[in-house]
Amino acid sequence: MSEKLERIKCLIIGSGPAGYTAAIYAARADMKPVVYTGMEPGGQLTTTTEVDNFPGYPEGIDGPKMMEDLQQQAERFGTEVRIGMVTKVEFSKEEGGVHKAQIDNKNWVEANTVIISTGATAKYLGLPSEQKLRGGGVSACAVCDGFFYKGQDVAIVGGGDTACEEATYLANICSKVTMLVRKGEMRASKAMLHRVEKTKNIDLRYFTEIDEVLGDQVVEGLRMVNNQTKEKEEIKITGLFIAIGHKPNTDIFKGLLTMDDAGYVITEGKSTKTNVPGVFASGDVQDSEYRQAVTAAGTGCMAALDSERYMAATDIIETNEPLVQAD
Repeated sequence: MSEKLERIKCLIIGSGPAGYTAAIYAARADMKPVVYTGMEPGGQLTTTTEVDNFPGYPEGIDGPKMMEDLQQQAERFGTEVRIGMVTKVEFSKEEGGVHKAQIDNKNWVEANTVIISTGATAKYLGLPSEQKLRGGGVSACAVCDGFFYKGQDVAIVGGGDTACEEATYLANICSKVTMLVRKGEMRASKAMLHRVEKTKNIDLRYFTEIDEVLGDQVVEGLRMVNNQTKEKEEIKITGLFIAIGHKPNTDIFKGLLTMDDAGYVITEGKSTKTNVPGVFASGDVQDSEYRQAVTAAGTGCMAALDSERYMAATDIIETNEPLVQAD
């Protein structure tokens, strides 16, 4: 008994800036890449209304349109973009070995090389009012969206180093930053805490949580609650930034790839190589520090180049054609 499995030269898992940039470079190198979009085609930028910090857009651009542009550019060079989610993988540990991926818990494909660009998902509080206003003043990236609130009053939630860094970043461009910390102390380093405490326009509130984000179409205010006294207070703000962490989308690779304690894929040196030959990682899935569209795109380029060099070194010449495989 036999079954036909499609053999792909370069399989790209994920369709954010990293995945599409990898596809552009891989397609131009005649690697005939196939991109599986995942459950959020276009990645996190599809939930961003305006992108003002990606090179090449002097007037800015909205996130979904930017991702359409990247997809069209990748397709222009021969990339095949498929709607579907990789739900399981089987990686070969041999140099030049063939990897397998299951799509939507059904069909399997084979790949000579795999580029993982599945990204990371920002953690939110889960409040209905917060979710309603995502893209309307609620953001998980101060560096991405803080510019739009220049000279305005904003709030930020979180108690780690990232929250402190983003709070001080916002304080440089906003009139006032109200910082909400759920506990009576921060997880942040002493150095970051001192930086926050020395910044005059940061109003640091311990034992404070969000009761409700106020506003119909856009953020207009915030109702806070002291979780010790239960006292509530409303303030007027135009932007709310959630800085409570990210979760890399790496669950299906656990036990197969080397990861750090948070689940980010560890790559070799300055490359995108993982611990498995022929498997590469790019974008937020391996970057817990910068998490920007432009840095993701840069590592997408690197992953395609690493993949091309790997194929050349292992003399892989197969094309994207169905092969007959024995069970």
